[in-house]
Amino acid sequence: MTSTRPRRRTGRAAAAFGCCAALAVATACGGATGTGAGSAGAAKAAAPHARHYAGELADGAAWIADVPDDFNGTLMLFSHGYGPLQAQNAPDAMTRDAFLKRGYALIGSSYSGSSRWALNVAVQDQFATLGAVRKKVGKVGEPKRTIAWGQSMGGLVNSLIAQRGKGRIDGALSSCGIVAGGIGFNDYQADGDYAINQLLISGTQIKIGGFSSDEEAAASGKALANAVQSAQSTPQGRARTALAAALRNQPDWFSGQQPPSVHDYEAREKQQAEGLVKLTLPFTLGARYQVEKAQGGPVYSNVGVDYARLLRYSSDLPEVRALYEKAGLDLDEDLRRLTRHARTEADPGAVRNMERTAVPSGRLAVPNLTLHTTDDPLNPAPQESAYARKVRGAGDGGLLRQTYVHATGHCTFEPANWLAALKALEHRLDTGSWGAATEPQQLNQAAREAAEGSYPPFVRYTAPELVGVRGRTGTR
Repeated sequence: MTSTRPRRRTGRAAAAFGCCAALAVATACGGATGTGAGSAGAAKAAAPHARHYAGELADGAAWIADVPDDFNGTLMLFSHGYGPLQAQNAPDAMTRDAFLKRGYALIGSSYSGSSRWALNVAVQDQFATLGAVRKKVGKVGEPKRTIAWGQSMGGLVNSLIAQRGKGRIDGALSSCGIVAGGIGFNDYQADGDYAINQLLISGTQIKIGGFSSDEEAAASGKALANAVQSAQSTPQGRARTALAAALRNQPDWFSGQQPPSVHDYEAREKQQAEGLVKLTLPFTLGARYQVEKAQGGPVYSNVGVDYARLLRYSSDLPEVRALYEKAGLDLDEDLRRLTRHARTEADPGAVRNMERTAVPSGRLAVPNLTLHTTDDPLNPAPQESAYARKVRGAGDGGLLRQTYVHATGHCTFEPANWLAALKALEHRLDTGSWGAATEPQQLNQAAREAAEGSYPPFVRYTAPELVGVRGRTGTR
């Protein structure tokens, strides 16, 4: 399967990444401003036309609720992304206010626990929040409808809520999510890190797992980023960076007003390297300690992995081949080298814990609409192809629809995008059919009619295969 991303100009620039890079591992990237832990959670008071409530769950998680005076009967349960465990009920303040002024009540929790990767408690805390708010805030005690929504790590949380929410929620809206699951998420990231170690590092390799602190993990992220940056000075380094980027599912558009042309392989590699250096490697390596801490040990294993097999599923294979040929390198030999030295083993208990808490089964109890940017550097759009395959395999494909906006960045949606996607989901809940509601033309019309300012356009798009998930043999 290949990408059908349109190569056209968009007004959405990648300026948001400056904030992401500066925040590094302290918060998640993923709002319209690029800060995915969410600016909405920092807001201490509700908008003037709503009342603000707060409370605490039995396990210590905090919850908040903003209820508009003209509540329309729909209760929105928001799952926030990776970052500090602070109660949030919307991705950002602008989206929060856009929903409140249309009568939606917004609730959400902080999640509890000692790790920012809070998958072991997040779903439980979100359901508990739903019960607590309905019990303590009389106005929303009997909503006409409850919709779960979330982004980034919260998109994964939300897909698990959609899987388990029968009788508690009516529909789900999952954006920029790790919907392929935590195992695959860690596998393909670490595959790329391993390739950087093997092909771009001379001497002692950089640690990519089994971390003892955030600082140690962050240092590894910086070191890998420096290796990629140094590699840009030679054709050989650029070719091998392209291979590592392909294994990591790194998109080829990171900055600028438009993506490189399909066959401009040098420009595509330059964009991939920029994303790896400025954001992806520092952020994801920096966060890995928190993931391992939550799961009880390293989750990544590459024992027995055939890297030539993995690469065959990559839509970037023509780019990698072209750059290897230009550099005078033997791609097959490098792939054999990666396969020959693949000896990293996971902690079996950590893997079992991840499988239990952070891997969707593909079953859906309610309709789930997903939303993704075409070029997401942290949770790449190919996550969606893996998720769709699993949902179809479980027999629930009719409950899933996937939508995309033509933009670079992690969760770089505007209020109009959210409102249009919600309208499409509400159409499905009202009529029992998706109809044409998720077609780009309909979504863009809804976004325009929302009159909430500019937004990246919805487009027809087929996400490529998720390398590292598709291509591995056996199950973990």
